[in-house]
Amino acid sequence: MDQQNPPTVDNSNDPAGITTAQRYPPGDLAIWIFILAELSVFAVFFAAYAFTRMNHVELFNQYQATLDRRAALINTLALITSSYFVVRAVAAIRDDDARACSGWLLAALGMGTVFLVVKGGEYAHHFGEGVTLSSNTFYMFYLSLTFFHFMHVIMGMVILAAVALKARAGAYSAAQHTGVETGASYWHMVDLVWLILFPLVYVMK
Repeated sequence: MDQQNPPTVDNSNDPAGITTAQRYPPGDLAIWIFILAELSVFAVFFAAYAFTRMNHVELFNQYQATLDRRAALINTLALITSSYFVVRAVAAIRDDDARACSGWLLAALGMGTVFLVVKGGEYAHHFGEGVTLSSNTFYMFYLSLTFFHFMHVIMGMVILAAVALKARAGAYSAAQHTGVETGASYWHMVDLVWLILFPLVYVMK
């Protein structure tokens, strides 16, 4: 009986001899160091918010009621949907479909734009009511936390846009798509932070 030869892996596109599909965690190692650093900063912010809230429950409940939960829910759905689109983009490039990858990333950018527009509307309303960082402790945390995340959404969108353009230009393939996974990893971090921030700031009483 002929012995079947084991399948071989083409490592010609990876100097380390490891294909993109074999890497774990996916993407560049540097982005994971950056993600862990960013999550640590957010964790400190969240802990400070929770601790302060414990000592000012009535104040926080009073001004939390002025927030637009429907807008926050829309933004939550927008980011969850965008992460799904990013997952599809990664799956597409693993199937060697760079055009579909680019299309899914552009769809994710559309959801990111929805987030920015809705959140910008919230800020416009609060600023129109005279709310500032110095209004009270709750608004100080609310504006600081959400704006810090807002800037991360913008940064994530810039990264996704750059990846989409490179994918459209044929810079990625099934054999080498570290850049796509790197951008996807960062975007999922942005989504994860919002999924913690939303209930913490808008819902928890």
